[in-house]
Amino acid sequence: MDRTAVDTEGAWFDPEHMAALRRQLPIAYVDIVPVRTDVDGQVSQVGLLLRASGAGRIVRSIVSGRILVHETIREAISRHVEKDLGPMALPRIPVSPVPFTVAEYFPTPGLSPFHDPRQHAISLAYIVPVDGETAPQEDALDLGWFDVSELTEDGVLAELEGGHDVIVRRALAHAGVC
Repeated sequence: MDRTAVDTEGAWFDPEHMAALRRQLPIAYVDIVPVRTDVDGQVSQVGLLLRASGAGRIVRSIVSGRILVHETIREAISRHVEKDLGPMALPRIPVSPVPFTVAEYFPTPGLSPFHDPRQHAISLAYIVPVDGETAPQEDALDLGWFDVSELTEDGVLAELEGGHDVIVRRALAHAGVC
């Protein structure tokens, strides 16, 4: 297939059509846990964004977003890292697009640990080491890098909503640091 003939810039729907689709279909997403690693490759810090939630609260979140039509998973990861952490973030995208977990978000609370009031979404979750300079972008108010011990001891994970705390806990367990 010749991907150069496909318009990926406008490969999404207008807001009204998207809202209708969200009510009828699961939407494909990527959830990304940005990390800093030490010289041995062990996760030492996790990057969390600070954002205003749809309910008007200030919450922490991971990098997350839709996969576009004709976009590979690797391209989606790269695009969302750049969109949220900046063009100089320098992510080390996984060689294999195998996620460490899959999260199924439901609009109805309680069906799973993951909740998104807008939609039913299936999200592939990745741990992505970031080597470059990062800064909050788009709608993010701040970006904090937290030592693993801070996350587990200081209640930072309680500031995440919608199940993102579960994603971070699973990421740390997968990386063998928790």
